[in-house]
Parts: sequence; C-alpha cells; structure tokens
Amino acid sequence: MAQNPVDLRSDTVTRPSPGMRAAMAAALVGDDVLGEDPTINRLQAEVAALLGHEAALFVPSGSMANQIALKVHCEPGDEVIVADGAHMSWHEMNAATAIAGVHLFAVGKAGLFDGADVEAAFKPASTLASPTRLVSVENTHNRAGGVVWPRERLDSVVTTARRLGLRLHLDGARLMNAATASGCPPAELSRPFDTVALAFSKGLGAPVGSVIAGARPLIERAHRFRKMLGGGMRQAGVLAAAALYALTHNVPRLAEDHANARFLAENLARVPGLSVDPATVMSNIVMVDLDARMPPVRDVVARLGAEGILCFAFGARRIRLVTHLDVDREGCARAAAAFAKVV
Repeated sequence: MAQNPVDLRSDTVTRPSPGMRAAMAAALVGDDVLGEDPTINRLQAEVAALLGHEAALFVPSGSMANQIALKVHCEPGDEVIVADGAHMSWHEMNAATAIAGVHLFAVGKAGLFDGADVEAAFKPASTLASPTRLVSVENTHNRAGGVVWPRERLDSVVTTARRLGLRLHLDGARLMNAATASGCPPAELSRPFDTVALAFSKGLGAPVGSVIAGARPLIERAHRFRKMLGGGMRQAGVLAAAALYALTHNVPRLAEDHANARFLAENLARVPGLSVDPATVMSNIVMVDLDARMPPVRDVVARLGAEGILCFAFGARRIRLVTHLDVDREGCARAAAAFAKVV
C-alpha cells in the first residue's frame, strides 16, 4: 500500500482534527456583524488578554488583518518600514499599495532590522517626501526561515519608533511559534505594539481565521475596515470554535514541530549537494539551498513529489520545508531519505 504524502509545503495545509471538528459542530453562533456571535466574542476577549491588549477582532485571514492594520494607522501616500522579504511585500498581492495606498520601505537583512535602520529610513512629514507613519515587524519571519526576533532587536526598534513618533504593528501570524521558541509569553512580545495580527490557520491547525488586537478605539476603527474589505461574517462561531480549540490544544505541541524541523535540518545537512544550517532553524521552517551541481529547483521539487514528499520552491536554488501537526518524526525521516535519493 502506498504511503500518504509527507506535505511540507506549509503549515497552512493542516486539516481539523476530530476534536476540533467536534468543537466546531457544537459551537454556539449568532450574527457577528451585529456583534451577537457568542463564540466569536469569547475568542476575541481571550485573544486580547493573551496578547496583552484591550480588544481584538476576528477576521478571515492574516492578509486581511495586516491590511486592516495599515488602514487603521496610515493615510494614502504614507510610508511603512518593513523587513526585507516581509509577508506584506511578497505574499499579499501588493494590497498595501492597491488597498491601503501606502508604500512599503524594506530595511535590514534576513528578516531582521534594528533601531538604527528605522532611524536611517525615517522620513518626517514635509513637502519633499512621503512621511513614514508605521513600522511593521514580522515575528517569526517567513522568508527568512522562521527566524525569531531577538528581544534586544525588538526593544531597539520599539524605542526608536516611539522616539520618532511612529506607530508599530506586529505581523505575528506565527507569533505562538515565536513565543514557544523564545520562552517569552505572547503578551510580552506583542504588548509594545499598537496592533498585533495572529493567525490560527498556520501552525495552530485551524482551517481559517486570524485576529487583529489593539487598543479599543483602534479595534473599533478596524471594524469599519473589516466590513469595507468584505470580512464581515455572520454565524462564524463555527470558525472561532476551531481557533479556541487550537489555542487550548495545539499551542503546547508547537515545540514538537520545532524539534522535528531541527531533526530534518540535521539529516539534510549530511546530504551532499544540499546546504542546510541546522543552527539557523529557530522554529518550524527549514530552508534548503541547492549547490551549483544540482538540477533546477523545479526539477528537484517534482522528483521529491514523485517520492511522496511535497514542498515548495522558494527561490532559484532554494526549497522551503515547513513542519506542522500533520507531519511526525517518521515523516521527517522519510523526507530526508527522499532528498538523499533524489539528490
């Protein structure tokens, strides 16, 4: 009998567990646009407390949460400082320009920057340049390989931004991975920011949904933009129930994903033709670089697929692998063996 594929394309490919499905089926629901869905109201209150903020708003996706944050904080023509390779720049279909009307200014390297980078990029309001309005931090940083921000870097960015009068947004789609890897409570990582986005459909294993959290006046303003963007949902408590289940059951096991990613990286580092540094694997993402002797990355990905290992090309010579709750240690071992065979 053929084995099931090992799907390492993303931690978004997970499917609801039986327990999560049962929680969804049993959810109390109401009209959320009218503020009457009790399960969504409970989720928003619990996440606001978890992240150390006054209020939170449930939205369909992380991209919508980020776009709402841009509209809450900025006016068209404003500039936003982001890290090189930020999700907002690469994976949100240029919505920052098309929807919020802002310009993203990338700084730093490998997903990180510091206060000096913010100072150098800062543009005050004038008739000569679009003003810098917001600084956005992505933690963990996807394209940098799931890197977790060092606390001193975060503090440097926050201190400088506040001194310059800038607002702060945390793209914390994988914030619970960052909290698990760093040992810092989520509120400690998110409280310095004016708004925080947290996704449930990545490492937490829910089928859909994110939240944006912040001070109550900001979240009241976010309600307007959620409706404007088509994110007003009705009896969506069934989705909020999945998110609540994920927070209770799937956060403690994120350390397992991180351990599996390191195991995978250590095994791949021994395969000739691959460049993998296990020391850089801080959460659940492994970046694999092919040396010049290897076939084109698309060919390697196709050959791995034929071996039952699903993954994405993430550059001309790079493959991204993401561990999650549907991939166990045995699956990671199969993936490493398939790489050795294909390469």
